[in-house]
Amino acid sequence: MARATRDLVGELVRNALELAQADGALPPIPPIELRIERPKEREHGDYSCNVALRLASAVRRPPMDVASAISERIMCTEPIATVDVARPGFINIRLDEEWQRGQLLSVIDAGEAWGRIDLGVGHRVQVEFVSANPTGPLQVGNGRGAVLGDALASVLDAAGFEVEREYYVNDAGAQIRLFGRTLFTRYQQQFGREVPLPDGGYQGAYMIDLAAQIKDEAGERWLNSADDPPEELAERGLQLMVDQIRDDLGLLRVEFDHWKRESALYDGASGSSTYDVAMGRLRDGSYVIEKEGAVWFRSDDLGEDKDNVLIRSSGEPTYFASDVAYHYDKFLSRGFDTVIDVWGADHQGHVARTKAAVTAVGGDGDALEVLLYQLVHLRRGDERVRMSKRTGEIVTLRELIEEVGADAARFFMLQRSADAQMDFDLAAAASADPRQNPASYVKYAHARCASVMRNAAEAGLSASSDHLQLLVEEQETVLIGEILRLPELVADMATRREPHHLTYYAQGLAQAFTQFYDAHRIVVPDDPERSGARLTLTLASQAALAASLRLIGVDAPDEM
Repeated sequence: MARATRDLVGELVRNALELAQADGALPPIPPIELRIERPKEREHGDYSCNVALRLASAVRRPPMDVASAISERIMCTEPIATVDVARPGFINIRLDEEWQRGQLLSVIDAGEAWGRIDLGVGHRVQVEFVSANPTGPLQVGNGRGAVLGDALASVLDAAGFEVEREYYVNDAGAQIRLFGRTLFTRYQQQFGREVPLPDGGYQGAYMIDLAAQIKDEAGERWLNSADDPPEELAERGLQLMVDQIRDDLGLLRVEFDHWKRESALYDGASGSSTYDVAMGRLRDGSYVIEKEGAVWFRSDDLGEDKDNVLIRSSGEPTYFASDVAYHYDKFLSRGFDTVIDVWGADHQGHVARTKAAVTAVGGDGDALEVLLYQLVHLRRGDERVRMSKRTGEIVTLRELIEEVGADAARFFMLQRSADAQMDFDLAAAASADPRQNPASYVKYAHARCASVMRNAAEAGLSASSDHLQLLVEEQETVLIGEILRLPELVADMATRREPHHLTYYAQGLAQAFTQFYDAHRIVVPDDPERSGARLTLTLASQAALAASLRLIGVDAPDEM
């Protein structure tokens, strides 16, 4: 696994700080977090550290004096070339260019696995995302949650965490019963019966298609059932709906390690159900009260400012009760160290009570993290798109993928932070023009790398590490810096749960390679030494582009 350059620099700065304290240049103080950052201006160095500014008051010394005491003791060894101090007390660090050029070989060796680090080794994380009710096809908004969750899981995996992707199938409760009754009505209508839809029944044409499929499979098997709905009919419809959801997500290249059914939480065939155990934990901790004929979760001493209903006066558990049992299962039964739920922003009000419930059943509420994402608005150029061309209903995820492709869908969905609303331009996403479509721009850069290598082979040239010292042009050094940045970006994204930075990185890397390609000839038969060095840089660029595209979930083609 790669080690982020920033971590190597930070280790040398930390050693220098400790040495300054050990030899009396600075008084001893409790350890503090070192922040090694990239300056906004390249002339200030490759990295900068503001530790002197943060220590000045504690050690009662001017920031410049503190910075000098530390900088004088920083060893200028790999990867550091030079260190200087700038007002009002920044320590600026430049990397050794020869060391950076040498790292290109590690990038090539890693291939599309470049960027993997060991930040989270030994830590189990579950990422649960999408989890839309299986009462209808996935919508465009579900696609944003799918891409965010999947990309975050990929980033965490690259950071060394043990990651499990999960889809929670809400197959219990009133909505599922209504789904079954609607399906039974549509099934009877397939045989010419005039049966009205139940109040609030699902109106979509997909229910008619589902009923027709069941008619083709089972004929009149449930036509004269006295049950509304027949249990087997409802279960078959639910399974077909889940299969469709699975297929739609597969088109988006989203795969889950585990599909967890809500109904399993209530299965007590082998003893007490997960639901029973979780409710018992709440009662044992005095977190349950009864009032107004219902059972409530009392959480005023857990940071939640209101009680929440667990069991209605009818005796039926609420969705919140299922969530309590489900998160008990995640933390206490399956033992995940961290659980990340990816929810739509309309679920914001559920966050505090769910974290409180995790604590109440014996888990760590702070180990539950919720990533909330905002709505997606479709447009085609300047025109807002609200309805499906095919059915006149809401645009489905499948329709989106069919129009723009999985690559563009994933790339565009990941271009904004989760907390920002998104305008998804169908025209730009469907375009093959790299000037309009950033996904095509990055893919084209990867294909161009492959094309360069093919042209080199035809000319009898190959990559060589023997003359990397020739890579001194500005476009070459900038490109090398972009390539080497991926491991620390993975660390930042994994720590902050912000996978959207991948798209910015990929575009910046593609731009850096394009500028290098436009400024310099790479395949030069009469200069094999320079060609060999530039081909090495090209191979490393190809590996870094492939690695970033893999994390986004986009193909890295060799030809376009």
